[in-house]
Amino acid sequence: MPIPLDVLRVVLGLLCLFFAHFLGRSMVRMRRGQGARSMYGWLLRTAIAEGAILWHRGLDGIAIVAFTLAAASLVVGMWDEQRPKKQEDLTKEIFGE
Repeated sequence: MPIPLDVLRVVLGLLCLFFAHFLGRSMVRMRRGQGARSMYGWLLRTAIAEGAILWHRGLDGIAIVAFTLAAASLVVGMWDEQRPKKQEDLTKEIFGE
């Protein structure tokens, strides 16, 4: 029994969310000058996943939802990377007083 292609398209949509999040993080890092090569890798992965979603049926409900959520995931990834990260000092907990 063949697997329905819509299930595979949903899985590709989930992968596209993951890839878009890390693309957003890499875009912020590239702007800081910390690594442009990783941004191009995430961009290629995201584009291939989005293209694979469009391959069978074109622009339909699954594709529109996947692209909208991927765009939101990209923005969340950029926001997450831009936030200042608070480094926790654990020396007192590890070594005591």
